[in-house]
Amino acid sequence: MPDSLANKIAAGEVVERPASVVKELVENSIDANSTWIKVEVLEAGLQQIKIVDNGDGMTEEDCERAFFRHATSKIKNENDLFHVKTLGFRGEALASIAAVSRLTIKTSDGEEAGTLLELEGGKIIRRSKSDARQGSEIVVDDIFFNTPARLKYMKTIHTELGHITDVINRMALSHPNILFELNHNGKQLFKSSGRGDLLQIIAQVYGMSVAKKMIPVEHSTLDFSISGYIAKPEITRASRSYISTIINGRFIRSIPLNKAILNGYHTLLPIGRSPLVVLTVKMDPILVDVNVHPAKLEVRFSKEKELFEAVVSTIQQAFRKESLIPSVQQPKRQKEQTSQHSFEFYNSPKNENNFNKSYVFQDRVSETNLDNQIEQDAFISTQNAILENETSISGESVHQKAYPEKTEELVNNDKDSSNRISVMYPIGQHHGTYILAQNESGLYIIDQHAAQERIKYEFFRDRIGEVPNEVQELLLPITFDFSKREALLIEQYQEEFKKVGLFFEAFGQQSYVIRSHPQWFPKDIEEEVIREIVEQVMAEEKIDIYKIREEAAILMSCKRSIKANHYLNNNDMFQLLEDLRNSTDPFTCPHGRPIIIHFSEYEMEKMFKRVM
Repeated sequence: MPDSLANKIAAGEVVERPASVVKELVENSIDANSTWIKVEVLEAGLQQIKIVDNGDGMTEEDCERAFFRHATSKIKNENDLFHVKTLGFRGEALASIAAVSRLTIKTSDGEEAGTLLELEGGKIIRRSKSDARQGSEIVVDDIFFNTPARLKYMKTIHTELGHITDVINRMALSHPNILFELNHNGKQLFKSSGRGDLLQIIAQVYGMSVAKKMIPVEHSTLDFSISGYIAKPEITRASRSYISTIINGRFIRSIPLNKAILNGYHTLLPIGRSPLVVLTVKMDPILVDVNVHPAKLEVRFSKEKELFEAVVSTIQQAFRKESLIPSVQQPKRQKEQTSQHSFEFYNSPKNENNFNKSYVFQDRVSETNLDNQIEQDAFISTQNAILENETSISGESVHQKAYPEKTEELVNNDKDSSNRISVMYPIGQHHGTYILAQNESGLYIIDQHAAQERIKYEFFRDRIGEVPNEVQELLLPITFDFSKREALLIEQYQEEFKKVGLFFEAFGQQSYVIRSHPQWFPKDIEEEVIREIVEQVMAEEKIDIYKIREEAAILMSCKRSIKANHYLNNNDMFQLLEDLRNSTDPFTCPHGRPIIIHFSEYEMEKMFKRVM
């Protein structure tokens, strides 16, 4: 096979679109110890991609070798493949990119005159000397000019630019100590500070309003060092693409890691929603295999279970230190809206009609200053403290009048309590659905159904875990009809079913009867739980008894909780709030919906224009 054809085939794996070129070249710049990387694209990279850095550069000899297939200075033997510390290592990127474009490179190690090479379709057509500025400059023109079949699969300019923006965002999040700059058609779209402040990068990428609701996480084990930021559960997205996992500086997509993150949030997330997370994991390179995906976006862990448990524990520990009651927000400042909208646009290729408008938005992103916002937050906190101090006396007197026999005891107990929310005193009910309560911190609105769901869920979850797998005989057996595939799997996993107390007895070709079930099965929904177990086996080919009991507890809590339009007296409301306060996670129902909304005194004063 001719080299030119082999390089085009390799390019099919490595160079999917202009964003792939940007990713590979920026990774090379990072490997070259650059502290500043500038990306300039014309027509979303379809016309030109230019990468400039201040890295180590190359000598003339190394520059020519770099365009040979599988030429790399990062791997010397097979053993090195299991200790990869660089983002690139296969030696495929430059050869593949050059094979499908017109490419020019200027590079110098800073010690002597630089090298300039021009290539077309992978072949060098010109060599000369260049200036001695340390670093490299690579210009890729007319990508896919010699593979028109590939070019026709490119999307619109707006979509391709969205992918490029996403690459630079991920790179900035992965390497906050590097200054990244992205320009499109001469307009600056993004510029990071390069000062190593990850929260500032998050503010630039996702917006200030999101950054203010991020919680720092940090945890170390013998094998892993975990750090980063997780959003409070009130900040969710419909897609998991907002979960950024970074392993040893490499942005990756990992189903096990995503699952661990979701398990860390557990019942704090609404069904069908995903969190916004930036999680960095550092580990010995021998524990991770990065050579399992053409674009190096997926990896394989040798201690996957241990990493999974460490991530879950890290997130859960971080949440236990936080109050997760969402507050009603003041209207966003214009700059905050600008930053948020710019990111949402570039990650939503469908919004192509707003393309020109997005430049106006992005031009303002760099104006967002986290330090100024922190100063403003400090001022607001001070004003809030003053207002709370002024209103606490009157608020407490109201509580004492309403509950004279309980107030003193509760307030004293609360000072040394491990409860995650303070005592709340009911003042009324809205439409028989929402409890209105107050304390010295402001006004609270509580969804009574969601609150009781949480209370009962934790009760049933603990009770179910205590009940042994003793079975209960049924007066009338339950009959199930299954598909052929389901019937075959039931036969295959008969032993696993028996371990959890389910005995499927054949009743025809694809029908089975159940004459008994475990005692802990919730009453009246036994058939639903059994079908859930079968569906779990279909999906995962195993039985997770903890997960089954968890789902059963959620079902029981939902069916046995008070519904909307159910009016409660003051004592019932007070008791419900106390039971909620004593629960482990009083912030969301088992389905992830918020239970409590908070209006601080300052926010209410602001809405009524009592403070300006």
